[in-house]
Amino acid sequence: MRTLRRFLRRILPRTFRARLTLAFAAVVAIALALVLAALPRLLDDYFQQQEQKSLASRASIMAPLIQLQLRNALALGSADPHPIVLPTDPATISPEAAAALGAPDDPNGFLYTLTAIVAQSDVKLEVALSADEPLRLVDTLDVPATMIKPGLGQARDPIPNITVSFVIEDGWWSQSGAEAPTRLFSLRLSQPYTYRQQAIRDVVGVLILATAIALLVAVVASAVIADRLTGPIRRLTQASRSLGEGDFGARVSAGGSGAPEVTELAGAFNRMAERLEESVTFIRRDRDRSRDFLADVSHELRTPIAALRTFNELLQEGAVEDPAARGEFLESSRQQIERLDWLATNLLELSKLDSGLVALDLRPDDLRAVVESAISQAEPAAKRRGVELVAELPAEPVRQRHDPQRVGQVLSNLVGNALKFTPAGGRVAISLKAVRDGADLRVSDTGVGIDSAELPHVFDRFYRGSRAMEQRAGGSGLGLAIVRSIVEMHGGRVTVTSKLGRGTEVTVHLPREVTQSSPAGGRG
Repeated sequence: MRTLRRFLRRILPRTFRARLTLAFAAVVAIALALVLAALPRLLDDYFQQQEQKSLASRASIMAPLIQLQLRNALALGSADPHPIVLPTDPATISPEAAAALGAPDDPNGFLYTLTAIVAQSDVKLEVALSADEPLRLVDTLDVPATMIKPGLGQARDPIPNITVSFVIEDGWWSQSGAEAPTRLFSLRLSQPYTYRQQAIRDVVGVLILATAIALLVAVVASAVIADRLTGPIRRLTQASRSLGEGDFGARVSAGGSGAPEVTELAGAFNRMAERLEESVTFIRRDRDRSRDFLADVSHELRTPIAALRTFNELLQEGAVEDPAARGEFLESSRQQIERLDWLATNLLELSKLDSGLVALDLRPDDLRAVVESAISQAEPAAKRRGVELVAELPAEPVRQRHDPQRVGQVLSNLVGNALKFTPAGGRVAISLKAVRDGADLRVSDTGVGIDSAELPHVFDRFYRGSRAMEQRAGGSGLGLAIVRSIVEMHGGRVTVTSKLGRGTEVTVHLPREVTQSSPAGGRG
């Protein structure tokens, strides 16, 4: 068995396309071989039936003529004007009666046998009483050649026979005064097998030629079908190789195959490739963000650390003896330490939010209380800067599930940014509005605004806008990133609109049905 398998592996083609073509061609070849084997037998049976019908028809035509001649030859002196019974007459004897009288070739019987042998263009008629006492009344009875199908020669193969039997009363016995016995005559017509064999040979020859052509067409059609079926598989293989080599945009098309299984396989591969591309893209972006994040953190830490190192070196060089310089150094050191503390706190907070370590304390409270708390906390800073701080709250409570502390943190960061970038005499407003699917919180100001090119980046980590803004306002650049993370944990969204010199408006939408979810991990 193993030897047979190894042998088949050697002789069979290796590619699926070639094997599929070979399988199709083999099926067609087997079907054609079966037809080629069965058709000659079917044709032989058909021709034999047709020949028997033809001989029977000719026998029915020849029998009356031969009977007429037999009447002239055998009925001399017979008083019966109708001694011969036609084959269609009801008096025609049955096979049982013929058996009772004896077979035409029975040497002990008293039967006259008429045998018609096909030979060239005549029919020889032999009449005998018995094998022991032959009575040859007619040596040769010529039958017109038109009664025999022309073109038939001497039969060499087994030939079909048609026998027509009829009964006559022998006139000779009637003249002798004895009881007239009943005699059985048989007319036997034969058809040579040569014509049938030649016809079958011709048909088989044509069939072999047609089979060869059909097999050639089947091989070509099988190759075309196999190519259409395996084409998507080859494209899928090529796309898989491209995917393995790092081309995550590789896709495969199943067009032209017509097979739903192949189409489904191509669709599954494309979906897998899309998800893989999305995952790889996300990983690359996350890697880039992590690299940028580390660079930003290093930069943010380097500034206060460098300042503290400088202050320490100056103090070591004797600046400690100058009370004014010492006080300035200590104040600057305190500010840098506070900045480091603020930076570390915000980094830790953002890391917890992004990693999903922070669980929201969702409560069905009134959002107006959160807005009022944020206003009260920001009022001292607004007064110091000379900025008007107003709240626009609805008269009816706006109750929905939220984390009051985290939403308060969002408002605190937004109001703090608005106060930083709004000059004295400006205005900062906080509004709350209930909408169909939740609530909208808006913080608007009349500050310097944000350039349209910078709007897509305002929620990025450590992004603080233009240099002018950076010089005018401090901060770690993490506040808006924290805002977006908290809002996304509530299942909401945050948007910003701004125009230079006309102010900025930030809108926070909180959905009515809140299910805690992780933020869009570190997109800022």
